[in-house]
Amino acid sequence: MTEKKRLKVLMVGPDRSVHGGISGVVNNYYEAGLDKRIDLCYIGTMVEGSKARKLAQAVTAFFKFLCKLPGYGIVHVNVASDSSYYRKSFFVRAAKAFDKKVVIHQHGGDFQGFYEQELSDRGRRSVKKVLSMGDAFLVLGHAWKDFFATIIDRDKITVLPDAIQIPAWEEKRYGVHKILFLGRLCKAKGIGELLSVMPDLKSLYPDVHLYLGGIWEDRELREQAALLGDCVTDLGWVTGEDKKRYLRECDIFVMPSYFEGQSVSVLEAMAYGCGIVASKTGGIPDMIIQGETGLFAIPKDKQTLKEGLLKLLAEPELCRVLGAGARRKAEAEFSMDRNIRQLLDIYEGL
Repeated sequence: MTEKKRLKVLMVGPDRSVHGGISGVVNNYYEAGLDKRIDLCYIGTMVEGSKARKLAQAVTAFFKFLCKLPGYGIVHVNVASDSSYYRKSFFVRAAKAFDKKVVIHQHGGDFQGFYEQELSDRGRRSVKKVLSMGDAFLVLGHAWKDFFATIIDRDKITVLPDAIQIPAWEEKRYGVHKILFLGRLCKAKGIGELLSVMPDLKSLYPDVHLYLGGIWEDRELREQAALLGDCVTDLGWVTGEDKKRYLRECDIFVMPSYFEGQSVSVLEAMAYGCGIVASKTGGIPDMIIQGETGLFAIPKDKQTLKEGLLKLLAEPELCRVLGAGARRKAEAEFSMDRNIRQLLDIYEGL
């Protein structure tokens, strides 16, 4: 592609400093060099902090967006549910008013609950109108394609799973009984259930250790973790080399979420060959194949979560086999190179 023909894409989403899935995806795009292959301008519409700070960021971002908009042909809107949807709807409407091609990239793990339970009939009609403004509509998994096909034209919908840079393979030790969680530390991520099964795991495997990498959003859960003593380590939000080290050293990864769009953390665990126990929800079944690349737990169900973890603690060889299968699937289907090629094809198609 010659310089004068480079695609010009104006992308919006949470600020790249935000601790969360969408900002992680965007940062992965930059690390993989997407901004070198197209003329990419990214505008952060949300920051962490007080309501006043968030409102100021949204208003500033919208005016910046309006100033940049005339110079770009494609607008890529990263959106979740609830406040993220309401905020991004202004950007979608403005882009269409300027007759731009719009890509709506849906990341929200609980959009179905938001749409079906929190909105009135009028609200659902409004959502349908806004989402239908997208010239392309990207979802993270096939279950999400089926859901959104009940709202908008199915032909517009493309499954574009999250992706990561696949690390070089290093030999991994199994049977060390180190369990890792990476993500928001809150009820919706199943942290309550995870903490509640730890005493039973420890009674059978005294050396078991749970590493929690994330930011606490629930004081009661944090206090519950503290009561478990030295079998739980609070890592805080881990990134870079620290995150890679824990992914290498931990033989088991757990993601007991109530809902997920997909999960970049699960992809990272797959790439590092961890034995995985994850909830069967959202886009996770596109990554985990029961008994081949991991084990499923039922969301909100402590028993299936405990059974899965006990199975991996008891059988290091099974952990190794599942980890190897997960690594192969990550390489074949979830590499960043593959994802960017697909995204560029979508842009070109517009």
